Amino acid sequence: MKLLTLLFGLFFSVACFGQQTNRELKTVTFSGSGYELGIQHGTKLKKEIAEIISAWKKNTSNELGRDADLVLKDFFKYADFHESIKKWTPDLYEEVRGIAVGSGQELNDIMVLNLLDEFWVYINNLNNHHCSGLGVPSRNGVPGYISQNMDLENYTDGFQVLMRLNRTDNRPEQLILSHPGLIALNGLNEEGIGVCVNTLMQLKASHDGLPVAFVVRRIINSTNKQDLLSFIQTINHASGQNYIIGFKGEIYDFEASANKVVRYNPNNENGTVYHTNHPIVNDDVKPWFENYNPNLKKEFQPTSSNSHLRFRAVENRMKFSSEIGTAEIKKALRSKDDENNPVCRANFRDGRGFTFASTIMTLTGEPNIQIIAGPPDETDYERVDFSTKQ
Repeated sequence: MKLLTLLFGLFFSVACFGQQTNRELKTVTFSGSGYELGIQHGTKLKKEIAEIISAWKKNTSNELGRDADLVLKDFFKYADFHESIKKWTPDLYEEVRGIAVGSGQELNDIMVLNLLDEFWVYINNLNNHHCSGLGVPSRNGVPGYISQNMDLENYTDGFQVLMRLNRTDNRPEQLILSHPGLIALNGLNEEGIGVCVNTLMQLKASHDGLPVAFVVRRIINSTNKQDLLSFIQTINHASGQNYIIGFKGEIYDFEASANKVVRYNPNNENGTVYHTNHPIVNDDVKPWFENYNPNLKKEFQPTSSNSHLRFRAVENRMKFSSEIGTAEIKKALRSKDDENNPVCRANFRDGRGFTFASTIMTLTGEPNIQIIAGPPDETDYERVDFSTKQ
């Protein structure tokens, strides 16, 4: 009996190691546009920006075995994104510049925080990208949703931020998941237009395309469907990425690479889409990831990778339900069907990443975000609404 008690205690302590239920979701509000937004961001989060830059450099040095400043110098010899950012999203370039000035940090130190996926591409890091996303169209009076577990490296824990951008004459109010110094991870605007993303490291990248964070913010800033769909399908994408886009009650999913953008639609009766971190329809893959080419016969493709196992876990919960609401979405986002490859990932501080935050965005009726800082099985979602128009 004593041995049984000891084993149970050991199991319980291992299972709960890394669980942190007292995370604070920091909320901040910014007004204006471009450089103004950046100055406010940099000034208000100055301390946190300094801390996350320090944490990023420590993590980078540890992971790569080289001084982070030397890695950063080499990275910016590869990264030539400034012209694409200035061409497609000039206000966002000014915003990043404002964050640097407001926080008193070097521009490249701020810029690399906003090149999250592009840096992962540069170091060819396939290990920490375990985001799981889904979309549910509005049908028969039931609201539409997009949702995601955003998984990042362990060092980002404690830096969860929800940004509110006040509406202007040419911009809807926006709620954006982020961390200090970063312009966006995912988000939603008051018109019910939002986006969730999944890294597709296997797809070809471009050293001078438009980086993911800037694509995300451009989508959240949109109100015109045709303009939005044209944008996502015509720009030069810097990184392989899957975009689940909610436009009011409609859901679109695009796998984007350097050379093509392909819409993914599983043609489910309930209209749902879901995605993890491998390409399903885009065959523009890197030569060293050829086994992930969706055109290969099934027997030559990996089926037991972390991404494939999570995909099947989400699919089993989403594909066959006639109606899906927040209760079903929460179950999917909290799922751990495969204990070694769960959709919901605790922070074990093992260098393998964790669920940084979980978001459920309601697109129709009264658009809102339900959000949790950290893995969604550790606490309850908090609903955040848009402000009332005057």
